[in-house]
Amino acid sequence: MQDSNAKLEMKSVYAKHGMVATSEPSAARAGLEILKKGGNAIDAAIAVAACLTVVEPTSNGIGGDNFALVLFQDQLYGLNSSGFAPESLSRERLIQQGITEIPRFGFIPVTVPGAVKGWANLHQKFGVLPFHEVLAPAIRLAREGFIVTPTVSKSWKTALDIYSKHLKGEPFKYWFDTFAKDHKTPISGELMRLPDHAETLEDIANTYGETFYTGRIASLIDRFSKEHHGYLSKHDLSRFQSEWVTPIQTTYKGYQVYELPPNGQGTVALMALNIIEQLAIKEKETTDTVHKQIEAIKLAFADGFKYISDPKFMSVSTEQLLSKSYAKKRARLITTQALHPEPGDPQSAGTVYLATADKNGNMVSMIQSNYMGFGSGLVVPGTGISLHNRGHNFSMDETSNNVLAPLKKPYHTIIPGFLYHDNKPLGPFGVMGGFMQPQGHLQVIMNLVDFHLDPQKALDSPRFQWMKDLTVTVEPDFNRRILHHLKLRGHDIVIDPNLGSFGRGQIILRDLKKAGYIGGTEKRCDGTITSY
Repeated sequence: MQDSNAKLEMKSVYAKHGMVATSEPSAARAGLEILKKGGNAIDAAIAVAACLTVVEPTSNGIGGDNFALVLFQDQLYGLNSSGFAPESLSRERLIQQGITEIPRFGFIPVTVPGAVKGWANLHQKFGVLPFHEVLAPAIRLAREGFIVTPTVSKSWKTALDIYSKHLKGEPFKYWFDTFAKDHKTPISGELMRLPDHAETLEDIANTYGETFYTGRIASLIDRFSKEHHGYLSKHDLSRFQSEWVTPIQTTYKGYQVYELPPNGQGTVALMALNIIEQLAIKEKETTDTVHKQIEAIKLAFADGFKYISDPKFMSVSTEQLLSKSYAKKRARLITTQALHPEPGDPQSAGTVYLATADKNGNMVSMIQSNYMGFGSGLVVPGTGISLHNRGHNFSMDETSNNVLAPLKKPYHTIIPGFLYHDNKPLGPFGVMGGFMQPQGHLQVIMNLVDFHLDPQKALDSPRFQWMKDLTVTVEPDFNRRILHHLKLRGHDIVIDPNLGSFGRGQIILRDLKKAGYIGGTEKRCDGTITSY
């Protein structure tokens, strides 16, 4: 649709019956196709998610994880479909092999992929159309071909550059066979076919996903892993189940902001909002406002990195982290100068994104990822399945809540969000992009709530990203006067021309003034809204 660095004036979209917002046009059209066939928002979300594994393999895949917040008949449900470390993988085993850091590529960071199970479980609980019909657009795009968009083409080329440098040896050849034939990646506007993806998605559709966990595909994954001394086994796949979880929330100036509980980092976004709520925020375009946003997210991340993990292994509870009294304590640490963030002690104080909505008011906030582009660099031969590398987020520090252990889930970056007002559902929102995600949530929510921007303007507004210590990156169109004064306050400001590093978001909200929806999509990629 447009280059990721292009500046286009976009406006919020209104719809009467239904809406789909995501980062790639053909996936958005597929979701609308499902809605018009009589499917609901959940059917549409699954269709879009499956299509995105085909048309945007640079960001997600069949071998990744997903999370969802689902509003169905005015009740909010949470789904965590992220996988755990293989039973045969442990910190001690890696230490014995002389490995002290978890690598980005290869079998070590591969956890059980949860995306397929997530599709199946969402459909089992809420779906209307047959599962095969919901996956049919993705199968068609993979088999008949799709037009590669500018953002995807650029990311694909970047991945090839990185993988050509780092991926050596037999197990990695299948990534190049699948995604970079003759050492080339597709250019913008090129027709691309992924026949292995089509066969795999067909098998998933016909077996309700069981092929991935107990059937033919599970056997292929198991064999590939064994042949290359990997850790993931068919037994690990067979024991995986998605989890229906209770969403967590905080109140923020009359609004309720919902996220999923750990092992995702949604808690970080809510903690930052809790801290910001304690501070005086007067207007958007001021040094003081941006400074306080940066400091709040730094403090929230300090706690998140220390405490968030698989909830069975956390030393503090989510309730303690989200305590308003703890937020007051943390807020008192914020002065006019940039601080070096340190974790606090909450015990002493009491994570591709898509959004869908249908004519009946059902709505879905869903996010799905392979992590760090294509993931581990491993593609299961003949399947198109690029295995993710979520285990890269595990710690090797034996004192960490997030230390690697068998059957444990790692700290997870992908997080869907959902907004309510006066305890009434407004709609889904999300900003994808690794550790940018809670920061994107904070900035977008404040744009909506504090600064009264419509969804498109809330997404278009220039963003910052705290990196580490005192370093903050900002987009090129950030206010130069504010940047000057942030530097005087001790922030190390870096202008980053790569807009893709600041996350890609989508918003769909109920239009409270009229019957229907209002939505915004991402200008930093090929963001698309379809509606009727």
